[in-house]
Amino acid sequence: MLRSCAMRLRTLGAKLARRPGAARRLFSSEKVIRKDYALPNPSWTKDLRLLFDQFMKKCEDGSWKRLPSYRQNPTQALHEFQARFVDSKLKKEEQMSKAQQFTRSFEEGLGFEYVMFYNKVEKRMVCLFQGGLHLQGVPGFVHGGAIATVIDITTGMCAFAEGVAMTANLNIDYKKPIPLLSVVVANSQLQKIEGRKLFISCAIQSIDEKTLYTEASVSQPTTEGRPDKNSGQCPMEALFIKLDPDKPLT
Repeated sequence: MLRSCAMRLRTLGAKLARRPGAARRLFSSEKVIRKDYALPNPSWTKDLRLLFDQFMKKCEDGSWKRLPSYRQNPTQALHEFQARFVDSKLKKEEQMSKAQQFTRSFEEGLGFEYVMFYNKVEKRMVCLFQGGLHLQGVPGFVHGGAIATVIDITTGMCAFAEGVAMTANLNIDYKKPIPLLSVVVANSQLQKIEGRKLFISCAIQSIDEKTLYTEASVSQPTTEGRPDKNSGQCPMEALFIKLDPDKPLT
């Protein structure tokens, strides 16, 4: 009798194994869950977790909002962007499906550990950033290019709140080096809009705001034709341009 039951179970298992369609239907109906990298992980230091908790409390009344961050763009968002701004001749669907966000392509704790919060009323973006060991430039300190990346993504997300935009002009004033694994705050704010031009200020400071590490500025031409960041009406600001759907990117 036991042998007969065992034979039935094996037969049932074989029948189930021959029905992959059922399994496909089951899993195809489930929503794909993408990992949100703007949430605490074991590599976050105590300072970063503390700042994260403080800003999450600010989100409770709706004045601030945490921005999720993923390794890859959602397929629908990618298709919409390409349809509006990319020439059909330049589209490479298969290759683009494998593309990853540069700042999220490192292993946890080794690259860019950050989370951004946005205040719609103030048009202000704050990025809490911790530089990992693979972002080293001068021994013991974060590479200047990595710092520029943090400023670019922070000001860029501030610009994106007004529409799809890309960096047009960004100059970095490096005041002090940022130690690896330390936590700093990038504070960015929209200053003014001129047509499709978005002027956005940004500065990176220590947690206690006593140390200024970096500032972003947009250069303005002088009468001699040389750039002068202090001669324009908007010093210490990055310049972004809102994209025109009628002019595809090339």
